[in-house]
Formats: sequence, structure tokens, C-alpha cells
Amino acid sequence: MSFTYSDDDGKFLVGLARRTVNDFVAKGEKPEVPGDTPKHLQEKSGVFVTLNARRGDRVMLRGCIGRPYPSDPLVQATIDSAVDSAVNDPRFPPVSKNELDSVLVDLSVLTPPVKIEYSSPEELLQKVKVGRDGLIAIRGMWRGLLLPQVPVDWEWNELEFLEHTCEKAGFNRDLWKDPKTEFMAFQAEIFGELEPNGDIVRNPKHVKK
Repeated sequence: MSFTYSDDDGKFLVGLARRTVNDFVAKGEKPEVPGDTPKHLQEKSGVFVTLNARRGDRVMLRGCIGRPYPSDPLVQATIDSAVDSAVNDPRFPPVSKNELDSVLVDLSVLTPPVKIEYSSPEELLQKVKVGRDGLIAIRGMWRGLLLPQVPVDWEWNELEFLEHTCEKAGFNRDLWKDPKTEFMAFQAEIFGELEPNGDIVRNPKHVKK
């Protein structure tokens, strides 16, 4: 995919997410949008902030919340998602002060999700591509989202990706075959820290556990 955001954009956004996590966890303060924010980072965009806890040479998920749709300015959505990932992910207790130096901050800037049109399960399998797509599975009020890097990290194929997205939404993993299940696809540009509070790069590689 072609890049919309530069490496400097990634450093700006991840740096902002890091400051937000540090300030909110340590002082209970959420920063304002920086005055030097480039204009294009004030455009509306979906974004997710992912926190991983360093455990030796591996990392474990510590929080991941975001805004899948372009409903807010990217820079504001980054701040809000960083706070939510640190203290409002229902799967984990809030990040504590003594964890801040062992947490890695990653950020995914999303393209607008688009409904996948298909006429059979086989066609859906052909349209989904691991390493390119993130997925949202939808059935009525139920929905679940997996970012593009998730199936890559876990070495899933397209079938496993669809199954796990269904599970994330809270329904049976085989319901990807049911035409009542809708799927939306999106892409993401991913930036993150190589080490806690360290250098920020595009597509950081972390060994998952």
C-alpha cells in the first residue's frame, strides 16, 4: 500500500500517545492537542493505540482501544485512544505508574472501513488478505475488530483470521460462512516504539507471547 503518513508523522503521533499515557497514569491529566500539530494530522481518521508489556524478549498485550471510523480529528482521537488503552480496556486493570517504563506504545492509523461485497464464503476467503487487511465482523449489534498486524503476529491464514474476528465479536467462529454476518475491511499504517520510551519506527516488530 502507498503511504499517507510520513515517518515524522508517526513519530509525532506515537510520541503524543506516549506523553498522554505517561501524563494520565502519573498525574491524571490528559494533554491538549499540541499547538504545532501539522494540519493533515487534524483531519478526521480512525486510529488505535496498542500498549504491550515487555517481558524479557517478548511482549504481551496490555491494552488496545481506538476509534475505527473517521469521526474525530486524528490527533484528538490519538489522545483519547491512548487514555482508553491505558485505563479503560475492560480486559486489563489500569496501567500503573511502575509499569510505564516497561510498556511499549504502538499506533495504527486506519483507512475508512469498507464493506466487503461477496456472494459465497469461498469468495470472501479470496477477498481477504492477511498482511493487508484489518477486519470488522458485524451481526446486528455485535461486532468485533482485529487490526491488520494481528494475524501476521499470530501467523494465521485467511480462514483463521475470519474465525478469530468472529470470536472477537462474541459469536461462533464458523459464522463467517453465514451470509447474515457482514465484514468490513480496512488498512492501517503502523508506527511504534522499539523499546519503552525509545525510538519510534514504522512497522515495529515485537515477539508476541
